[in-house]
Amino acid sequence: MGCFRRRRDGTDKKDADVTTFSLQHLRDQLNLLPIESNYCTSGSSPVDEVVDHDANNMRRLYVHENDRVLIKIVYFGDQTSVGVEYDENGDWHFRPIWAHRAGPRAQIYFHPEHVKAAIVTCGGLCPGINDVIRQIVFSLDVYGVREILGIQHGFKGFVDDQFLPIKMTRKLVQTINMAGGSFLGVSRGCPPLEVIADKLEEWSINMFFIIGGNGSHAGATAIYKFCEKRKLRMVVVGIPKTIDNDIELLDKTFGFDTAVEEAQRAINAAYIEASSAFNGVGIVKLMGRQSGFIAMYATIASGQVDIVLIPEVTFSMDEKWGVLEYMKKRIENNGLCVVVIAEGAGQELVQGAGGKDPSGNPILGDVGKWFTSKVKDFFSKAKVPVDAKYIDPTYMIRALPCNSSDHIVCSILGQNA
Repeated sequence: MGCFRRRRDGTDKKDADVTTFSLQHLRDQLNLLPIESNYCTSGSSPVDEVVDHDANNMRRLYVHENDRVLIKIVYFGDQTSVGVEYDENGDWHFRPIWAHRAGPRAQIYFHPEHVKAAIVTCGGLCPGINDVIRQIVFSLDVYGVREILGIQHGFKGFVDDQFLPIKMTRKLVQTINMAGGSFLGVSRGCPPLEVIADKLEEWSINMFFIIGGNGSHAGATAIYKFCEKRKLRMVVVGIPKTIDNDIELLDKTFGFDTAVEEAQRAINAAYIEASSAFNGVGIVKLMGRQSGFIAMYATIASGQVDIVLIPEVTFSMDEKWGVLEYMKKRIENNGLCVVVIAEGAGQELVQGAGGKDPSGNPILGDVGKWFTSKVKDFFSKAKVPVDAKYIDPTYMIRALPCNSSDHIVCSILGQNA
């Protein structure tokens, strides 16, 4: 594809073809012969009941290997436009970043009857995990795969004999999308890669689906490389899971819509509490380690928030233009103040817990309780009586079944995986 760059003087120049996110094909890694896909073309189905011409049209269900999805689609008309990027040479440019299009291919490389798949869910909970598990099983079943294992409690299921793999079937997972949490269970951390590779080889797994976040995908990459060194005939499929919506290039991750919807209910509750009290203050802490998307979107959805604090933007507490003085003015003018704060905001001000959790994420200080304490102390010294209420709905949100929008996203994601 061509990539046009625009210099600061407004002139254009054309770069060489850009191969960003170009993936190697299975055949580049494994000696595999293509076979005709049996996706939606075998067994009895409605298409068998119509005339041949219509049936053939119905079976045009495949995407081509050269199909691409354009990710960045805005052509910037001027260097002053918001979002313009500059490269190391000071050029501002439109780079049409693309990714391979997901979907069924006309040629496949594993005989379904020889496939033994495994699915694992790692990290924390997120609305929609069960929907993704369900759709992976459904899609494998459509191809005719009959051996599907569910690994219990994340990577721990490879090393703990009390958590034996579950044989997954369409009937078993039919209704798991109606519940929150993970049908397979989750855990953080990764056992020695050699142990996981040993188990994958012992169980004859050749398709491994990993649903997880940053740490899980780092583990997925390492597992793949380890298996590649052993020349195991296996593919590893990573399915991104983060309630924070903080994966670069993705517009929206699964579970995010549900999280925003439920988070704004907590904000509205904080507003009711604050507006019903004399000099009421409502403080809501929401998820968001390194990004404030949930806090920001829920704030916009609610429309009742005076201050939103997110990790991307630094803030001060005590200065003339700091958060506390601004809260004081809002109370003086309106008789109440509502604040939303993401869990990763203001960590430079909080006495953090230090270290990292088993997934490799930094252990954060509790900014919500710290902030509430600072607010109470400030207004006490200012001799301004306030009635502060603190709400932390984090685990309530994470454990929910997902809403209709996320049901659809999860089904598409699981099917494409």
